[in-house]
Amino acid sequence: MSKPGPTILIRWAHSLGAKREELVPLAWAFVYFFCLLCGYSILRPVRDEMAIEGGLQYLPWMMTATFLTMLAATPLFGWLSARCSRYRLILTVYAFFIANLLTFYALMTSHLHPEWVARGFFVWLSVMNLFIVSVFWSFMADLFTPDQGARLFGVIAAGGSSGALLGPLFTTGLTFLFPIPVLMVVSSLFLGACIGCVYRLERWGRTQTMHHRGQQGEPLRGSFLAGIRLTVSSLYLLGICGYLAFLTMTATFLYLEQTRLVSAYLDQPEARTRLFSSLDFTTGLLTWVTQMFVTKRVISRFGLVAPLLFLPVLSLIGFLGIVLWPTLAVYVVFSVLRRVGEYALSKPAREVLFTVVSREEKYKAKNFIDTAISRGGDASTAWLVTAVKALGATSIHIAWALVPLMGLWAWLATVLARQEKVRSASTVSSTTESSSSTA
Repeated sequence: MSKPGPTILIRWAHSLGAKREELVPLAWAFVYFFCLLCGYSILRPVRDEMAIEGGLQYLPWMMTATFLTMLAATPLFGWLSARCSRYRLILTVYAFFIANLLTFYALMTSHLHPEWVARGFFVWLSVMNLFIVSVFWSFMADLFTPDQGARLFGVIAAGGSSGALLGPLFTTGLTFLFPIPVLMVVSSLFLGACIGCVYRLERWGRTQTMHHRGQQGEPLRGSFLAGIRLTVSSLYLLGICGYLAFLTMTATFLYLEQTRLVSAYLDQPEARTRLFSSLDFTTGLLTWVTQMFVTKRVISRFGLVAPLLFLPVLSLIGFLGIVLWPTLAVYVVFSVLRRVGEYALSKPAREVLFTVVSREEKYKAKNFIDTAISRGGDASTAWLVTAVKALGATSIHIAWALVPLMGLWAWLATVLARQEKVRSASTVSSTTESSSSTA
């Protein structure tokens, strides 16, 4: 007769889509992403308020500064990844951002040039959040096989959503007790906890013999510009760039319009910060529920095509809604639903796309795509919106123009899902042949 403890454990693992031996790394990955997004989400409402305090007219400039910073940082990351082991690379990235947080604490408490500190913080956090999340998912794609990614990434993403759910609550509660600079210190503590999770996952990864064979934890070598070269030489990676460009372009337009309307409706910084916190909390709650009860079932039943298609279809409906009712309420509801779809469905599916590329592409090309391509889309969209509005276009006109582009985005989503399936089958076939020849 089987013992009740192991039986319950096996059933619980099966309900999560995990095998019993995968529970330990799954738990550490869950906690890792929880701490990561909790630390970031504590600061996100502050960044949105800093965008207003720094001057809405300067938002295109701040987004451009973010993009230029990304262009400078991407080759540096490529240089580090060519010379550092996987563990040292991730440790260096998080230690650097922890030091930055403590520096902002000192700057904010000094009250020197607050408007420039606000603009600098907006740019820095826009860079930081993409880098730490990109490194996280590169690590996950390196640790887990395509099959494991399809089964486990939804649960791991729920860990991040849990952190994103609690982060705004920390922000709201702490701002009643402490000044805003203290949030920098609290966020740095969560990033420090991530380093411990990386250590445990790295130990587990080195015990694997099939997927993690060879020099998986060693430096990647190669040129510091390899991420750009690898991206432009692969139609598959260029397709992912296109998907992300559509996502970024539409998200930036919504962000600019929503921020403008919030600034017009609310004139108190505290009220705006709490509104942003409440929107982040609502997004986090809906995302968590979706990831825990929907994501795995959708990917298991329909593959990647359904989660990748969700955002284009939702955006088509949302932009038609803006055309008919261009109010703050419509922007808020549309923005929240899009962010839920991004975090709960599109993001896990996009990360599975990277499980079928080379290890060098997982770190160097992926980092370039997640950072430079994303923030380049932010900057170019901000200037494009500013330019067409200067020519007399309204938000309704822009929404109309985006509607047909959503069809192209949907087509690209189906192509990427099909290509991932082909590459995954090829990887499984190669692994099987390799095992047979070894035996």
